[in-house]
Amino acid sequence: MTDPLAARAAEVQARRRRERWLGALAAPARRRLAVAGLCLALAGWLLVPQAAAIAWVIQGVLVEGLAPGGLLPAFALLGGVLVLRALLAWAGQNAAGAASETIRRELRARLYARLLDARPRWLRRRRGGELAELMQTHTDALDGYYAGYLPTRIEVFAVPPVLLLAVFWVDWVVGLVLLLTAPLVPLFMMLVGWGAEAAGREQLGELARMSGHFADRLKGLGLIRLYGRAREELEGIRHAVEGVRVRTLRVLRIAFLSSTVLEFFASVSVAVVALYLGLTYLDMIDLRGGAPLSLGVGVFCLLLAPEFFAPLRRLAAHYHDRAGALAAAAEIEERLDALPEPAAGAAAPRARGPAPGLVVEDLALRPEGAPQRVVEALGFALAPGTRLAVVGPSGCGKTTLLEALAGWLEPEAGGVRMEPAARMGYASQQPYLFPGSIADNLRLARPDASDAELVAAAEAAQVMRFAARLPRGLDTVIGERGFGLSGGEARRVGLARLFLRDPALVLLDEPTAFLDPATEADLLAALDRFLAGRTLVMATHSTTALRLADHVLELPGGRMRARAAEVPA
Repeated sequence: MTDPLAARAAEVQARRRRERWLGALAAPARRRLAVAGLCLALAGWLLVPQAAAIAWVIQGVLVEGLAPGGLLPAFALLGGVLVLRALLAWAGQNAAGAASETIRRELRARLYARLLDARPRWLRRRRGGELAELMQTHTDALDGYYAGYLPTRIEVFAVPPVLLLAVFWVDWVVGLVLLLTAPLVPLFMMLVGWGAEAAGREQLGELARMSGHFADRLKGLGLIRLYGRAREELEGIRHAVEGVRVRTLRVLRIAFLSSTVLEFFASVSVAVVALYLGLTYLDMIDLRGGAPLSLGVGVFCLLLAPEFFAPLRRLAAHYHDRAGALAAAAEIEERLDALPEPAAGAAAPRARGPAPGLVVEDLALRPEGAPQRVVEALGFALAPGTRLAVVGPSGCGKTTLLEALAGWLEPEAGGVRMEPAARMGYASQQPYLFPGSIADNLRLARPDASDAELVAAAEAAQVMRFAARLPRGLDTVIGERGFGLSGGEARRVGLARLFLRDPALVLLDEPTAFLDPATEADLLAALDRFLAGRTLVMATHSTTALRLADHVLELPGGRMRARAAEVPA
């Protein structure tokens, strides 16, 4: 049974950890955030001369009967202050917006790096739609925190004390009213913030689940139509959308309720100030000890009273942005198992390293969803730089073995060691191709690859045999999962990506399937040149491809032997 106190302490510790992470994430934009906060503070301090100028004009016109010409200094002061405050507000908003954009770009870079470094086995346990939401909704949820909450927090610490001192200077009673009612706003703000954070996290979690559900249905749209499940799946999407609607309205209800209560506290405080001034002018109370209260002083206090609460009200409104940012951080931590941190040191290209050896010990493998194992008690050792061909009938576990070597599949027993650790490249039978040009899909392996390197890899993988006939060559746009290319053409694009990656351990799954003899011969010649100084494990049915191998591993059974001069089909 969970101890409630321990659970609460763990929750508080987790919140503090996320707050520190949000603070560290702002490091690239600290100067802009400071500029935004300073602009807000200066604009708030200028409220004092602004209120003084307005009070001066009203006192001069209504009480002293001065002509407009005698009030030109007051009008000049008021105009100058208004212009200056408008410029400061503009500069502050620009700085806060630029800071938020910089920080969100930094977070997206961290998320992208985390996903690129993730093991395939880890990625296969996640839903693509949920991970995509981290880059979009969850990242955008931080905008209000950095562009609104943090600058406003600086304003709250800088502006109300100055306004309070100015009010105390002219009338201590009004200053005391403001001082006693001010703590009610942050107190209620903290109480509501806990509920807002929980509701915001539920809403973001539901949105991520809906996105994952919708993305999964889009991927399986053909099967849904084939089996006539469209109506049922639409109902499932309707339920997911309804969950998002309910939780979004819950967040809005908390926001509107808290804003209403905070406005009530501020309005009551201003009303008390107005009541005191009115009764003083009517000589019904005298808390000043007989000292006269001029109209200008009363106007000055009435103008500053609502402005004293304005930063607190803005902070209360942005406090929901803080709750939303903490909720987004919690969701990111849950989806990624940790909050993404910046990469240590400069991102330098990694050297390929020496060819590794492989040691496989008592390996037992079961494909996901399969009722039984396809590989049992498999063991072999592969020396560095050796080329191994895995052969056997369809369904004997060749692809499953390659997936285990690549880290895509968790063994049920035994293990795989790579000595020394090195860069790995895996060209599967069905490489995932994204919507975009062929060149874009190739650059996934190396974003910094030059056009010449791209063409060289495409030539080696025999991609140019068909790309040269396309309208725009490598810049031709293809659809999701390689729509517009044949199966063999898609495999060659995946193989070209492997060439660009420049791995020390090469895993190939039927690299020459569906190729005509001439294309197969050219591809194998290019592979032979590429594999120099590398370790190879290749699953194949092709007797021609077997000529690349030094050893042959037969499945099932796991018998390993040196390749003979001629290997039967």
